[in-house]
Amino acid sequence: MQETKALKSKQLEELKEEVRKELLVVADKSLELLDFIDVTQRLSVAYHFEEEIENALQKVYDNYNDDFDLYYTSLQFRLLRQHGFFIPHDVFNKFIDKKGNFHECIKSDIQGILSLYEASHLRMKVDLTLDKALEFNTSCLKSVDATQLSKPLGGQVLHALE
Repeated sequence: MQETKALKSKQLEELKEEVRKELLVVADKSLELLDFIDVTQRLSVAYHFEEEIENALQKVYDNYNDDFDLYYTSLQFRLLRQHGFFIPHDVFNKFIDKKGNFHECIKSDIQGILSLYEASHLRMKVDLTLDKALEFNTSCLKSVDATQLSKPLGGQVLHALE
């Protein structure tokens, strides 16, 4: 019994070290890094790598890039805000038309809509853009037939709307 616990503990430490190494590998690739951090959070293992994630997000914040599509703009916004970095809501202005509405063309980007939906839950009172985003995204996601989407994405849409 003791040997089994020791073996499992050793395996866990080895796996954690692999994840730390992977964080370093993707550290200079912002999009991969954002995805990697998101996955560790969704798998509920991010607490093992808090320091590494904080350092990585500090680097993302210091080299902030707003030249992303809807998915990555929303993911970057959400991860940075979740970790206490101030990111203004106007990063989403490029997805808004002159009338103040979200561009109709983004309705087909379900992954982006879902990411913006998740990001909009980190809005503050002054984030009017995110209030509109939540309303827009909820409507878009409710109109989607999740059974017609890929397995992981369809499940995420259903879970988000619960």
